Amino acid sequence: MLRRKIQSKIADYLENGSNKILVLNGARQIGKSYIIRHEGQKRFANYIEIDLIDDKKGDRVFEGTRGKDDFYLRLSTIAGDRMKDKENTLVFLDEIQAYPEMLTLLKFLKQDDRFTYIVSGSQLGIALNQTLSKPGGAIEVVKMYQLDFEEFLWANNVGDEFISHARECFEKKIPMNEALHRQMMDYFKLYLLVGGLPDAVNTFIETRNIVQVRDAQKEVYELYKGDASQYDKEHKLKIERIYELVPSYLENKKKRVRFNQIEDKKQARSSQYQDEFDYLVASGICNEVKAISNPRFPLDESESKNLLKLYFNDVGLLTRLLYQYNIAAVMDEQKGINLGTVYELAVCSELSAHGFPLFYYDNKKKGEVEFLVNDYDSLTVVPIEVKSGKDYDQHASLDHFVETPDYNIKKGYALCNEREILQEGAITYLPIYFVMFLVPSTPPDKVIVDIS
Repeated sequence: MLRRKIQSKIADYLENGSNKILVLNGARQIGKSYIIRHEGQKRFANYIEIDLIDDKKGDRVFEGTRGKDDFYLRLSTIAGDRMKDKENTLVFLDEIQAYPEMLTLLKFLKQDDRFTYIVSGSQLGIALNQTLSKPGGAIEVVKMYQLDFEEFLWANNVGDEFISHARECFEKKIPMNEALHRQMMDYFKLYLLVGGLPDAVNTFIETRNIVQVRDAQKEVYELYKGDASQYDKEHKLKIERIYELVPSYLENKKKRVRFNQIEDKKQARSSQYQDEFDYLVASGICNEVKAISNPRFPLDESESKNLLKLYFNDVGLLTRLLYQYNIAAVMDEQKGINLGTVYELAVCSELSAHGFPLFYYDNKKKGEVEFLVNDYDSLTVVPIEVKSGKDYDQHASLDHFVETPDYNIKKGYALCNEREILQEGAITYLPIYFVMFLVPSTPPDKVIVDIS
C-alpha cells in the first residue's frame, strides 16, 4: 500500500471525531477512495461505502433525496444491517459531486450526528456553486493531490533516515555528498517519468516496466480528457480541446494559454471559456498559475484572469506525451532534449501539492519570473526560477526582479541540477529535488493579540 501524507489527517478525524464532516477534495484517480477505505475499514466494524457516480449511472437510489430521514430510508435499502451507532458505523459518501444537492444534506446529517461520516469528491468547487443552500460550517474540505516527490521516495522504499538527512542539508544549506546527490537525482528523474498517479506508481513498483506505466497513464489521461459529465456536448468538446492543447502551451516561449487556438477564433477571449477553465482547475486535473500585474505582497491583490498558465496535475502525463517509451530523454540528459518544460511542470505540481497558490510575472522590460509565492513570515514575495540545463546561473529576468527596490524581495530560489548550494545576494541555488522541502509557513499553535 502506498504511504500518503493525508493518512494522518484522516486517521485523526476518524479516531477523535470533529464538529465538522471531513470532505476530501481532489482529482479522480489520485487515491482518495482507496485511502479512506483503508483507514475506515480497520477502524469501524460497520463500514458503508456509497459511490454516488455509480449510483447515478445505475439505480439512482439517492437521486432527489429529501432530508435526513429520507436519506436514512434509502441508505437502509443498501446497508440496513450495518446501520448501528456513531462509534461503530462509518458512512463514506464517495464522489458526492454527482448529486450536488447532497452537499446541503451534510449539514443536517451532522446536526443529527447519528453516524460517523466522511466524504470525497472532485469538482467540489463547481458542485458548491450549484448548491443553493451551502453546508457552511458543517464541513471541512481538505485538498488531496497525486503523490508528491517525497511520497514517491517512500513508495520506492527510500528510508526516512535518507530523507531526514536531505532535509537537514536543505535547512542548513549544505550540499549532499556526490554519491547521495546522484542517487537523489536518479529518483527525481524516475519521478519525471512515472509521476505521482497511484496506478502508475504501483505499476512501476510492481513491474519496473515503462510500457505498462505508460498504459496506466494513458488510461487516466483519457479519463481526464473526456470526463465532464455535468456539461453538454459543446462544453465537453471545448474541455477536451483545451486539455489536449496544454503541452503546446507549455512549449511556447510565454507558456500562456492562447484562447484563439481553442476554436481557431482570432478574437477569442478568456471570458468565452470560463466554464471550461473552471472545470479543469476545480476538478484538479490541471493546475493554474495566475499572472499578476504588481509583484508585491500579497500577490492575490493583483492577479489577472486573462493571462493564465495551465499545467497538467501530473508530470508523468506530460513525459508520456513527449517521449512515450524513450526513457533516455529524461534519464540520460541527451543533447538536444530540453527538459525545461518537464522540470517546470514537476515544480508546479509539487508546490501546488504543498499548498502554495501560484503566480507568475511577465514584464516586457524586466522579463518573466516563472513562479511567485507569498511568504507570510516576512510579508514579501518569493520568486522561484527553474533551470534544467548547464546555464542555471543565467537568469537575467530573476536578477532584474530581485534587484528592483520597489518589490522588496528578500529571498529567491533557482532550482537546478547542480549539487552545490550557492548564495548570490538574495538568490539561493538549490538542487531541483529540494523542492520537496519548500512549504508554506506553518501556523503557530496560537497568536496572541494584545492591544492594551
